[in-house]
Amino acid sequence: MSSATLERSSRSAFATGAIPAAAQPTPGIAPATPNICVVPRCTLKFEKTKTGCKIHCKCDDPIAAATLQNLCQALSQGTCSCCCTWNGIQVCNINLCCCHCTCENTKDGCCITCHSGDTKCCEMIQACCDCLETCCNSGCCCYISFGNTPCCCGTCA
Repeated sequence: MSSATLERSSRSAFATGAIPAAAQPTPGIAPATPNICVVPRCTLKFEKTKTGCKIHCKCDDPIAAATLQNLCQALSQGTCSCCCTWNGIQVCNINLCCCHCTCENTKDGCCITCHSGDTKCCEMIQACCDCLETCCNSGCCCYISFGNTPCCCGTCA
């Protein structure tokens, strides 16, 4: 499976399985259309750098890779954030707002580079990188977003 489907409710971009109050059927009112978001499934690799970190997103399927590249190109001007879930429950949510993130295409996906010239911000970015890598290596699924819109999800190889 080269993509994952998420229900984007108003409560959270990462549903826990419970039906949001707005989605509950009400007599006399037509049911609302669910807000579905399909994102490419990737293999993630986290790498600490001298000024921050890099997140490598690799897709095995060429269509998923092209979709990821198009999403990143359209969304990468927003703040990058990562949410790790385990069995559908949010374990951590990291907002990389203390750095500058850029996204560049690779042959099979993309590479997100997050860096800062400030020493303390660089330390925070690297600590976040360690946390994300630990979560992914322990079985969590990581959702990467730009401007609160998911662009991919995956686990470490």
